[in-house]
Amino acid sequence: MTSMVHPIHFEDYSGAQFERLVFAYHLRAGWTDLAWTGQSGGDQGRDIIGVEEFDDQPSRRTVIQCANRDTLTLKKASEDMKKAVSAAGAKPDAFKFVCRGAVSDSTRRKIAEAAAALGVQHVTIWSSVEFEENLRLRAEYLLHRFVKGIEFPEAEAKIRSFVDDFPELSDAEALTLMAAVFDRPAFRTPFYQESSLPAFQRAVEDTIRALSTGVWQTRDGTEIKRIPSLNHIRDQGIRKVLSQVVNGVDELRRIFVVRLREGEIQPCGCDMPDCPTFMLSPRVVKELDAARHQVLTLFGSVHKPFDVTLR
Repeated sequence: MTSMVHPIHFEDYSGAQFERLVFAYHLRAGWTDLAWTGQSGGDQGRDIIGVEEFDDQPSRRTVIQCANRDTLTLKKASEDMKKAVSAAGAKPDAFKFVCRGAVSDSTRRKIAEAAAALGVQHVTIWSSVEFEENLRLRAEYLLHRFVKGIEFPEAEAKIRSFVDDFPELSDAEALTLMAAVFDRPAFRTPFYQESSLPAFQRAVEDTIRALSTGVWQTRDGTEIKRIPSLNHIRDQGIRKVLSQVVNGVDELRRIFVVRLREGEIQPCGCDMPDCPTFMLSPRVVKELDAARHQVLTLFGSVHKPFDVTLR
């Protein structure tokens, strides 16, 4: 019998419940310095504030607005963004709206234009469908608890503990959380003979640590959060494959280090000490891409929803 995945009716839940789920999701997705300002009532246009980390670009301090209404209007979005920019503290790098309803392309464009007029160039808008897709990809067990009516704690500190706990996770749920460590440019972006590699080696090393120990860190070594490690997996066959995945990621690291030492990977020659551009030989390009493809294929063999591929 084929089971159907029905859409989540976020409109059935209160504004506080919706905000708690949005906050919990961003904790699980690896955002740092998260603060839930909306719970105090004086949010100044900011329900949640946090930092989104990237491998290939600077992190962004982002104001997250939970639009728990049928329609996100330009007027409401503009008012919230203006309040956030004028509030105490530095101007944010980005705005993000998580909505319980649909958002038209026209509204998205106008909100982005309004943000740019305030000096904020980055805007992300998730409709209910996009929010649900990301929940299923990175925080399936949170979604299950939410839908089943398991009340999330009210206090921010207790939500953090709630998210970091792994209460009787199934192997499938653990794999969903583990899959997030591959959702980064280090595993998605194909190599070329001229490539930007500002944090590739560190990203690979962090992935090995996260899969092996459950400790997920930012590029500077700050712990983002805990995730299940391969030791949480009950099925011995799956655990064996995950051990092969870890070995494959380590082989990727070894290829990079050895080829860098041998000169087949080298700086571009511009004499800028922090230049991220490296030159790779055609052989190394094929080697590294083949190693990544093998790792992603292996992980996908035990986690069918896995969708990280080389672009």
